[in-house]
Amino acid sequence: TMGGLLIFVSVSVSVLLWAQFNVWTLTALFVYTSLTSLGFLDDYLKVSKRNSKGFPSRGKLIWQGLTAAATLFILLNNPMSVDKVQELWLPFVKNAVMTQMPLWALFGFLFLVLVGASNAINVTDGVDGLAIGCTITVAIVYSIMAYAAGNFIISEYLLISHVPGVGELGIVCAAIVGGGLAFLWYNAHPAEIFMGDTGSLALGGLVGVIAFMTHQAVTLIIVGGIFVMETVSVILQVMSFKSTGKRIFRMAPIHHHFELKGWAETKVVIRFWILSLIFAFAGLATLKIR
Repeated sequence: TMGGLLIFVSVSVSVLLWAQFNVWTLTALFVYTSLTSLGFLDDYLKVSKRNSKGFPSRGKLIWQGLTAAATLFILLNNPMSVDKVQELWLPFVKNAVMTQMPLWALFGFLFLVLVGASNAINVTDGVDGLAIGCTITVAIVYSIMAYAAGNFIISEYLLISHVPGVGELGIVCAAIVGGGLAFLWYNAHPAEIFMGDTGSLALGGLVGVIAFMTHQAVTLIIVGGIFVMETVSVILQVMSFKSTGKRIFRMAPIHHHFELKGWAETKVVIRFWILSLIFAFAGLATLKIR
């Protein structure tokens, strides 16, 4: 277990070797390191201390909130990022919806993106190969988006936000793809290694902050459609059971629902990978539809 450490090492070393050191790459590594530490602590308590609950949920939120606050502090105190980070962009819109978000809104938005993405991948991580396979497709899309946002000519042609230097995040995303593929080799059914919260919480936060810095945070809802499905299924299940005493799904997250309906685990994973690719292509299409 705690296989997320292997992904962390491969991604971090690759970024340190090949990415240019600027505020975008260093911020991404900071978030990744912080949430890897949180996930490792959670897994350590579960495995070594025989604590089934792990790190308290409230403690996780506080840790993620402090990570978001520190991230925002870094971005607002660097001349390369201070102006760009305050803009709000939406898919299908060719100009910034807001050019200077107030501090409270900026923090709230970043916090939602970080916590939402982090917990969404964590919820999805329940079947061999599912979470990492879907993370790979998302990372491929954001490597393209990061490169496009960092290139003046391409961003001007596509009518998307041009963020100088952010193209280096394409290398971070490529490292996620590489590390993820190597991990998937051993995580495929029957899995010999599991990422644990060390991997899922951290990868989610890393993808979230990359989406935020490339001004494609809202597009993550489309690109990461599988993660949205999984998270919404849990929310609906809890709401339905608490209000009516009845369950909408046989079991949540939704991949367990299909398993209980008789689908083989590998069939669930491959079909969700297919859906993940479809969501990824739909997310890429937003670059051209303005």
